[in-house]
Amino acid sequence: MTSNDKPVARPANAKLRSVRIEVGDDARSYVTGQQRVTMVPLTIRRKQYRKVMIPPPGERSVLGAGGEDIPMIRTLGKAFYWQKLLDQGKFATITDLARSMKLEQGWVAEVLRMTTLAPDIIEAILDGQQPRHLNLQTLRGRHDQLPRDWQEQRKALGFSI
Repeated sequence: MTSNDKPVARPANAKLRSVRIEVGDDARSYVTGQQRVTMVPLTIRRKQYRKVMIPPPGERSVLGAGGEDIPMIRTLGKAFYWQKLLDQGKFATITDLARSMKLEQGWVAEVLRMTTLAPDIIEAILDGQQPRHLNLQTLRGRHDQLPRDWQEQRKALGFSI
């Protein structure tokens, strides 16, 4: 080794020698042999009790579906169970149902409204394919009451028409 030669750090793993970084726009891709890892800049924010990924500014819902929302699925199940009890005549009114369950009548009515959702919306929720912004309060009609028309529901809840 001469004085002009600089020591070269050799990676412990020979595969690391073939790593190349491609930078394009805001995303970065790392290629190692046959694998490619793409890094997309995201912001992770805490929303109540879960973490939500926020795409870079200017990007529209690149993250896709909202994923399985267990509380929403459970509440949807309650709604259909309670509707079944009402349909079978086990309770004459929502008030009777709420009283027997020791729940507030308004809340029971909100949950029961979920039974009027379009079948494809219900299926998307059960599959975890609902829009990321969709939450339980919107579904129960707490902020604005959902339209009865299924096409209007799809539009209001952000489903593709």
